[in-house]
Amino acid sequence: MKPPQPSTFNLPPPRDYLWEMLSTLPYFRALLRAVEARTYADIDLPAPTLDLGCGDGHFAPIAFPRPLEVGVDPWWGPLLEAGERRRAYQGLVQSDGAEQPFPDGYFASAVSNSVLEHIPHLDEVLVETARVLQPGAPFIFCVPNHNFLPTLSVGRFFDRLGLRFIGNAYRAFFNRISRHYHCDSPEIWQMRLDKAGFEIVRWWHYFSPGALHTLEWGHYFGLPAWVSKLLFGRWILVPTRWNLALTRRLVERFYNEAPEHPVGAYSFYITRKRQT
Repeated sequence: MKPPQPSTFNLPPPRDYLWEMLSTLPYFRALLRAVEARTYADIDLPAPTLDLGCGDGHFAPIAFPRPLEVGVDPWWGPLLEAGERRRAYQGLVQSDGAEQPFPDGYFASAVSNSVLEHIPHLDEVLVETARVLQPGAPFIFCVPNHNFLPTLSVGRFFDRLGLRFIGNAYRAFFNRISRHYHCDSPEIWQMRLDKAGFEIVRWWHYFSPGALHTLEWGHYFGLPAWVSKLLFGRWILVPTRWNLALTRRLVERFYNEAPEHPVGAYSFYITRKRQT
């Protein structure tokens, strides 16, 4: 009698986060979001999950394997797009992050992807987020860090010329157009999170200087995509592989970098609400 033959399975190909982002976003945003989406693939988010600052819902359906339970954002326009076009969440709520309309301990996990740096009243939002989370619940987020501004290529160019005051003026300009209120070190985040009732489980830097320069210059070279969005409601008019082949070739090496970089311009934090 022949021994039973081993079963064979046709496993799906690895998720191509870079293509999914490049075909729908300007390339500089696509690169950053693809790197972040790939990171979430290995993180467990027990339900129900809160997405704090969900925006237009573009990121969540790509990054997470299920529709998250609740997305919260203070702006109606992006929420309408998230609900009508993408149906990325089971429920959407228009609310300031510092006044969330949920009971204490309602959520078993929360995420906030590249959002917290844009919030001026951040301490209040963190305290409120801790309130709506269960004790021990994970809170996962990513933000630009203290390496972001010093690493900008134009600022460094002027620094090398001895024109640091122009370099600093450029950094202030770029920070303003990026709508950043916080580009902080892990030490500052440690104090901020501890005060709000969170403890850090793990953190790491990502997005190398080269990747940041790609993002920086993309703000200028990506102007045609902005015009397309304004006129036609789409960032990418021809989302085909042949049309985006050169773009992909230019950014793919940064997408394929190691997930951690010692002087990366962004930081990923895995935290949890303290048990007591």
